[in-house]
Amino acid sequence: MKDPYSVLGVAKSASDAELKKTYRTLAKKLHPDINAGDDKIAERFKEVSAAYGLLRDKDLRARYDRGEINPDGSEKGFQGGGFHPGGMRSGEMGSGQFGDGFDPEEIFASIFGGRRQRQPRRQKGPDRTYRLRVDFLDAVKGGKKSLTLDNNKTLNVTIPTNVREGQKIRLKGQGGTGTAGGANGDALIEITITKHPLFRCEGNDIHLDLPITLAEAVTGAKVNIPTIDGTVAMTIPKGSSSGQILRLKAKGATDPKTKSRGDQYVRLQIMLPSPPDDELEKVITKWARGKNQDVRSHMT
Repeated sequence: MKDPYSVLGVAKSASDAELKKTYRTLAKKLHPDINAGDDKIAERFKEVSAAYGLLRDKDLRARYDRGEINPDGSEKGFQGGGFHPGGMRSGEMGSGQFGDGFDPEEIFASIFGGRRQRQPRRQKGPDRTYRLRVDFLDAVKGGKKSLTLDNNKTLNVTIPTNVREGQKIRLKGQGGTGTAGGANGDALIEITITKHPLFRCEGNDIHLDLPITLAEAVTGAKVNIPTIDGTVAMTIPKGSSSGQILRLKAKGATDPKTKSRGDQYVRLQIMLPSPPDDELEKVITKWARGKNQDVRSHMT
């Protein structure tokens, strides 16, 4: 080990106060927690602590100045095991001949404001998952919906256009609290959509079953039908069949990526009168007499 005065960079005449001040400055600069992963600085820190551990002990310092002991605290003529802060030779587990019990932690307590502790690792907080039920039209057209979090904070969640069942909306920083200065986690909002009594959405297209009368199917008609934007007029072609599908272009949902709109598909459903109409029955019976209309030939 080098001369402890040289290690600390002080004169042999340095007072106890000067020694302590010098060591505090060096320890603060060389502390391993500040220089994580630098082995050279860690070794320098040990060397400085060992030097101060010897010189702060008045008896050991006096013996060293008289040439009775080596820089590592061993007797002259012997090779010691190396001086360690705390008054121990290398390999010893208790107080040894450097017995004033020097502990660097006492210095760190005044330098860092308390006994040195390992700093906890910075870690992001946990994500929180919530389920939010939205109406069909809000899911298709977008909107806002309030949601109360676990911490009783209420947010107005923006529902994107044409959101899907089970889709998750991420609200950054609205989850659990991070540790050691880490960022908060996120809130993950899973969407549940309430079914609409008339509409259903498939991709970007809206589908609707439209009841029509027998007269409208036979003679054709113009009828008002609902869309996600409101009521529009649509023409029922003459001679329409039940199950026939008509299209209303660009009356569907907006694609979130392309911003183009899908279509609305209207499936016709012919509804006979209820209860049955005797007059209609007579007319149909008379009309069907002598007709050979085979509507099921494709099924055999």
